[in-house]
Amino acid sequence: MTDPNPIDDTADDYRRFEARLVAHDRDTTHAVTADIGDTAARKLVTELIDNGVVTPVPGKRVFIHEPSEVAFDSSTQLAVFHRGWTAARNADKDGE
Repeated sequence: MTDPNPIDDTADDYRRFEARLVAHDRDTTHAVTADIGDTAARKLVTELIDNGVVTPVPGKRVFIHEPSEVAFDSSTQLAVFHRGWTAARNADKDGE
């Protein structure tokens, strides 16, 4: 039996292709959270305040995300965080 010809060896090509597919799958399963505008962020934060998920601290102009106990001074940051936090919790529930 002869040694395999290194020029004809396609194992590395397959590994690179498989790595690209895994990366693509990982990208499609993650929720997009960074595409939120100021108006949508304010609306989401208002809904979260109404639902008791977020507590505003008026004197300090800070929002407290109650489930995670994280403080934010920007409604946009809070909205992006909450979307990511919700997506991660939903992914955990789906994986159970």
